Amino acid sequence: MSRRRVGVLLAVLLALVFCAGAQAKPRKHHSPGPRILAKSWALIDGRTGEVLTSHAGDERRLVASTTKLMTAYVAMKDLPLGKIVEAQPFEYEFGDSVMGLEAGEKISVRDLLYGLILLSAGDAAHTLAIEAAGTVKKFVGRMNRYAAALGLTNTHFENPIGLDSPTNYSSALDLAALTEELLKIPAFAKIADSREAVLRSVHPHQRIHSINELLEMAPWVTGVKTGHTWKAGYVLVGSGSRHGIRLISVAIDAPTDETRFSDNLELLEWGFRQYHRVKVLRQGQELASPSIRCSGGELPLLVAHPLKVGLRDGQKPAVEVDAPRKVTGPIRRGARLGTATVTVDGLRAGTVALVASRSIPAASAFDKVRGFVGEHLLDLAIAACAILLAAILFGRTVRRIRNRKRVQ
Repeated sequence: MSRRRVGVLLAVLLALVFCAGAQAKPRKHHSPGPRILAKSWALIDGRTGEVLTSHAGDERRLVASTTKLMTAYVAMKDLPLGKIVEAQPFEYEFGDSVMGLEAGEKISVRDLLYGLILLSAGDAAHTLAIEAAGTVKKFVGRMNRYAAALGLTNTHFENPIGLDSPTNYSSALDLAALTEELLKIPAFAKIADSREAVLRSVHPHQRIHSINELLEMAPWVTGVKTGHTWKAGYVLVGSGSRHGIRLISVAIDAPTDETRFSDNLELLEWGFRQYHRVKVLRQGQELASPSIRCSGGELPLLVAHPLKVGLRDGQKPAVEVDAPRKVTGPIRRGARLGTATVTVDGLRAGTVALVASRSIPAASAFDKVRGFVGEHLLDLAIAACAILLAAILFGRTVRRIRNRKRVQ
């Protein structure tokens, strides 16, 4: 075989090896998106409002009883929770969700809200509307004004219950944004997260149970609201909180009752997988060192326990320290003297205590005097100079007076 042929053969073999090596390079793994059966859906970060994923998220659709989220929002803005009101006459059809209120029955606004969210009670929505605005029509006007103020551009209401109407609609992203605002209200967050509740303003007391089965599907689920009509299909707004991360999910027009719950669970679990936990603060880390009054020196303040937060790619945490500049004994070791708050995108993600690294005894009388002098040294020096200057001027004045008397 000639040298030329050998060279060609070697070149071919090298090319084959190179190509095989190139094909063997690992491909980047892309996390598959959530598998959702609903016709419209969305998932947002409940801390920032950022959209993590959506499908037909801006599409205007019938939303059934998730309309009651805006009913709750208006009622909580316009009515005191502890106010006792009279239940209004309400005509309902067989199969409607109700609390079973009797006209004229006394009940608190808080208990009506529990019935509204846990039971999706239409009679609770009707009573809240009339109590807040005088008439249902006026209340619906308030619902639409609040929707406009919140920037819900794909939302319009025709009733406070969620009855099917071409002019009673919202979108997956609008419902998520509304829920984000609602969950900022501690009283609502507590209601939405309740598996059951005891209505204490009615006699005898009544125990009710949530119809939101999502609450039973994972311990970290925190709400929120179901909805269903024949035209709207099965609707659910969900939420969950893990490791300082709060997500809000929405599924509209799911094919079955079961799939609206599985859709929301899939969205929330997929969303949490997009975050990675990062230890931002470690136990024993020194974050502040206030000076010690009287006895002098500094007292290091340490992080009481490690703090991890959930971050997505590109997010960076920040730490805000709230601690005194000076401390006074006695202080025991481990005493809480401040806090460190971790924020993500300017929003709180977690807080941990700052504790004294050692004990500080009470200051002695000598330490107090020394500390007072040390803290007020400049003031004392100025005062001493002023006294000395005054004494000099006074002495000069006395001498002048004496000299004048001698001359006379």
